[in-house]
Amino acid sequence: MAEVGIDISAFSPQRWTDEIVAAADLVVTMGCGDECPLFPGVTYEDWPLSDPAGVPVEEIRTVRDDIRRRVARLLISLGITVET
Repeated sequence: MAEVGIDISAFSPQRWTDEIVAAADLVVTMGCGDECPLFPGVTYEDWPLSDPAGVPVEEIRTVRDDIRRRVARLLISLGITVET
């Protein structure tokens, strides 16, 4: 991520609680499948992505760039403008 100017060194993955998910309007999952809880009134979008664990950095970059494109398309579909 640092290669594209995003510093995530102070962050670690965290599980969302049911309360957080239930309060969301939209939840994007990345290969969650049937494991994710579903709450009424929440829109879900699943992005089937390759798991980058243990693969060469070139493949991780491909997944990162795919996520970036998907986020950009999602923001456009929601009418959200972001300066880059």
